[in-house]
Amino acid sequence: MRQSVERLLERLSAWLAIVGGAVLVALTVATVVSITGRALTSVGLGPIPGDYELVEAGTAFAIFAFLPWCQLNRGHVTVDLFLARFGPRVNAGVDLVANILMTLASGLICWRLWLGMLDKQAYHETTFILQFPLWWPYAAAVAGAGFGVVVCAYTVWRSLDETLARPLAAGRE
Repeated sequence: MRQSVERLLERLSAWLAIVGGAVLVALTVATVVSITGRALTSVGLGPIPGDYELVEAGTAFAIFAFLPWCQLNRGHVTVDLFLARFGPRVNAGVDLVANILMTLASGLICWRLWLGMLDKQAYHETTFILQFPLWWPYAAAVAGAGFGVVVCAYTVWRSLDETLARPLAAGRE
Protein backbone atom coordinates (compact mmCIF):
# COMPACT_ATOMS: atom_id res chain seq x y z
CA MET A 1 0.00 0.00 0.00
CA ARG A 2 2.84 2.41 0.84
CA GLN A 3 4.23 2.11 -2.70
CA SER A 4 0.91 3.08 -4.28
CA VAL A 5 0.61 6.07 -1.94
CA GLU A 6 4.18 7.05 -2.81
CA ARG A 7 3.46 6.82 -6.55
CA LEU A 8 0.41 9.05 -6.17
CA LEU A 9 2.29 11.58 -4.05
CA GLU A 10 5.19 11.49 -6.50
CA ARG A 11 2.89 12.28 -9.44
CA LEU A 12 1.11 15.08 -7.61
CA SER A 13 4.38 16.51 -6.28
CA ALA A 14 5.94 16.43 -9.75
CA TRP A 15 2.89 18.12 -11.26
CA LEU A 16 2.90 20.82 -8.57
CA ALA A 17 6.65 21.42 -9.03
CA ILE A 18 6.17 21.74 -12.81
CA VAL A 19 3.39 24.29 -12.27
CA GLY A 20 5.66 26.17 -9.86
CA GLY A 21 8.44 26.13 -12.45
CA ALA A 22 6.07 27.40 -15.14
CA VAL A 23 5.04 30.24 -12.85
CA LEU A 24 8.71 31.15 -12.31
CA VAL A 25 9.35 31.10 -16.06
CA ALA A 26 6.34 33.36 -16.63
CA LEU A 27 7.56 35.72 -13.91
CA THR A 28 11.00 35.81 -15.48
CA VAL A 29 9.56 36.68 -18.88
CA ALA A 30 7.35 39.35 -17.31
CA THR A 31 10.34 40.83 -15.49
CA VAL A 32 12.42 40.96 -18.68
CA VAL A 33 9.54 42.57 -20.57
CA SER A 34 9.01 45.09 -17.76
CA ILE A 35 12.70 46.02 -17.53
CA THR A 36 12.89 46.32 -21.31
CA GLY A 37 9.78 48.52 -21.23
CA ARG A 38 11.41 50.79 -18.65
CA ALA A 39 14.42 51.19 -20.90
CA LEU A 40 12.20 52.02 -23.89
CA THR A 41 9.93 54.64 -22.35
CA SER A 42 11.21 57.15 -24.89
CA VAL A 43 9.51 55.18 -27.70
CA GLY A 44 6.19 54.84 -25.92
CA LEU A 45 6.72 51.59 -24.05
CA GLY A 46 6.78 51.24 -20.31
CA PRO A 47 7.04 48.73 -17.50
CA ILE A 48 4.33 46.19 -16.72
CA PRO A 49 2.13 47.78 -14.06
CA GLY A 50 2.34 45.84 -10.80
CA ASP A 51 5.27 43.70 -11.87
CA TYR A 52 6.66 43.64 -8.32
CA GLU A 53 3.31 42.52 -6.98
CA LEU A 54 3.11 39.70 -9.52
CA VAL A 55 6.66 38.55 -8.78
CA GLU A 56 6.03 38.58 -5.04
CA ALA A 57 2.79 36.58 -5.28
CA GLY A 58 4.09 34.13 -7.88
CA THR A 59 7.35 33.46 -6.06
CA ALA A 60 5.51 32.70 -2.81
CA PHE A 61 3.41 30.11 -4.62
CA ALA A 62 6.43 28.62 -6.44
CA ILE A 63 8.37 28.09 -3.22
CA PHE A 64 5.54 26.09 -1.68
CA ALA A 65 5.03 24.25 -4.97
CA PHE A 66 8.61 22.93 -4.87
CA LEU A 67 8.80 21.88 -1.21
CA PRO A 68 6.69 18.68 -1.45
CA TRP A 69 8.84 17.36 -4.31
CA CYS A 70 12.01 18.19 -2.41
CA GLN A 71 10.77 16.49 0.77
CA LEU A 72 9.51 13.39 -1.01
CA ASN A 73 12.84 12.93 -2.83
CA ARG A 74 14.99 13.57 0.26
CA GLY A 75 16.32 16.73 -1.35
CA HIS A 76 16.87 18.80 1.77
CA VAL A 77 20.43 19.50 2.83
CA THR A 78 21.87 17.03 5.31
CA VAL A 79 25.23 16.78 7.03
CA ASP A 80 26.42 13.20 6.87
CA LEU A 81 29.95 13.55 8.26
CA PHE A 82 29.02 12.64 11.82
CA LEU A 83 26.31 10.10 11.03
CA ALA A 84 28.39 8.13 8.52
CA ARG A 85 30.01 6.20 11.38
CA PHE A 86 26.72 4.81 12.62
CA GLY A 87 24.77 1.94 11.18
CA PRO A 88 21.81 2.10 8.85
CA ARG A 89 19.25 1.80 11.66
CA VAL A 90 20.63 4.82 13.52
CA ASN A 91 20.65 6.82 10.28
CA ALA A 92 17.09 5.73 9.54
CA GLY A 93 16.11 6.75 13.08
CA VAL A 94 17.69 10.17 12.58
CA ASP A 95 15.76 10.49 9.31
CA LEU A 96 12.57 9.59 11.18
CA VAL A 97 13.17 12.32 13.77
CA ALA A 98 14.04 14.83 11.04
CA ASN A 99 10.87 13.97 9.11
CA ILE A 100 8.75 14.34 12.25
CA LEU A 101 10.29 17.76 12.87
CA MET A 102 9.75 18.73 9.23
CA THR A 103 6.11 17.65 9.48
CA LEU A 104 5.62 19.78 12.58
CA ALA A 105 7.33 22.78 10.98
CA SER A 106 5.32 22.37 7.77
CA GLY A 107 2.11 22.11 9.75
CA LEU A 108 2.94 25.27 11.67
CA ILE A 109 3.75 27.16 8.46
CA CYS A 110 0.56 25.96 6.78
CA TRP A 111 -1.55 26.89 9.80
CA ARG A 112 -0.08 30.39 9.97
CA LEU A 113 -0.49 30.90 6.22
CA TRP A 114 -4.12 29.81 6.59
CA LEU A 115 -4.72 32.33 9.37
CA GLY A 116 -2.95 35.03 7.35
CA MET A 117 -5.15 34.25 4.35
CA LEU A 118 -8.30 34.50 6.47
CA ASP A 119 -7.09 37.82 7.85
CA LYS A 120 -6.39 39.26 4.37
CA GLN A 121 -9.78 38.03 3.22
CA ALA A 122 -11.68 39.45 6.21
CA TYR A 123 -10.16 42.91 5.79
CA HIS A 124 -10.47 42.92 1.98
CA GLU A 125 -6.82 43.83 1.55
CA THR A 126 -5.63 44.31 -2.02
CA THR A 127 -2.34 45.00 -3.72
CA PHE A 128 -1.49 48.66 -4.24
CA ILE A 129 -1.24 48.82 -8.02
CA LEU A 130 -3.20 45.91 -9.48
CA GLN A 131 -5.78 45.88 -6.68
CA PHE A 132 -6.14 42.09 -6.66
CA PRO A 133 -7.09 40.56 -3.29
CA LEU A 134 -4.08 39.67 -1.18
CA TRP A 135 -5.72 36.46 -0.02
CA TRP A 136 -5.32 34.96 -3.53
CA PRO A 137 -1.55 34.46 -3.26
CA TYR A 138 -2.02 33.26 0.30
CA ALA A 139 -4.55 30.68 -0.93
CA ALA A 140 -2.08 29.47 -3.57
CA ALA A 141 0.67 29.20 -0.95
CA VAL A 142 -1.69 27.40 1.47
CA ALA A 143 -2.50 24.83 -1.23
CA GLY A 144 1.20 24.05 -1.72
CA ALA A 145 1.93 24.15 2.02
CA GLY A 146 -1.04 21.90 2.80
CA PHE A 147 0.08 19.35 0.27
CA GLY A 148 3.56 19.68 1.75
CA VAL A 149 2.20 18.67 5.15
CA VAL A 150 0.64 15.57 3.58
CA VAL A 151 3.95 14.68 1.92
CA CYS A 152 5.86 15.26 5.16
CA ALA A 153 3.46 13.00 7.05
CA TYR A 154 4.01 10.34 4.40
CA THR A 155 7.81 10.65 4.80
CA VAL A 156 7.36 9.96 8.53
CA TRP A 157 5.51 6.76 7.61
CA ARG A 158 8.22 5.86 5.09
CA SER A 159 11.01 6.53 7.61
CA LEU A 160 9.26 4.51 10.28
CA ASP A 161 8.99 1.57 7.88
CA GLU A 162 12.67 1.93 6.97
CA THR A 163 13.73 2.20 10.61
CA LEU A 164 11.83 -0.91 11.61
CA ALA A 165 12.76 -2.92 8.51
CA ARG A 166 16.51 -2.41 8.55
CA PRO A 167 18.50 -5.30 10.02
CA LEU A 168 20.90 -4.51 12.80
CA ALA A 169 24.41 -3.94 11.53
CA ALA A 170 26.86 -6.52 12.88
CA GLY A 171 28.37 -5.23 16.10
CA ARG A 172 26.82 -1.74 15.79
CA GLU A 173 23.88 0.21 17.20
